[in-house]
Amino acid sequence: MVARRISPRLSDIIEASVNIDAVLDGVSMAAFERDWQKRWLIERGIEIISEASRHLPKEIKDRRPEIPWSKVAGIGNILRHDYQRIAPDVLWKLVRDDLPLLESVCREELAAALRRESEG
Repeated sequence: MVARRISPRLSDIIEASVNIDAVLDGVSMAAFERDWQKRWLIERGIEIISEASRHLPKEIKDRRPEIPWSKVAGIGNILRHDYQRIAPDVLWKLVRDDLPLLESVCREELAAALRRESEG
């Protein structure tokens, strides 16, 4: 059986994180709360992160327990099916407090995956 390449999924998470950072660069929480367009862009980025995380192998999730993987996957369901429950301050906290660690972990895992993929 050929091992599934995980680098595209890790890259998707990193790219979405970088895009979220770009959208929020220089934006205050008050401005974010008033700007429905920014909130929609952030929600889309989080949906991408959530979906990509669902395709990462159990080995990565077991190796990186500091990431609440089930919550990362679950937020996508909330955004898709129960979107009216997501308050702007919850999104703000998620992208400001939680996303940097997820992006850092994914960058480390991507570097390792690319090394493995180039060897195999």
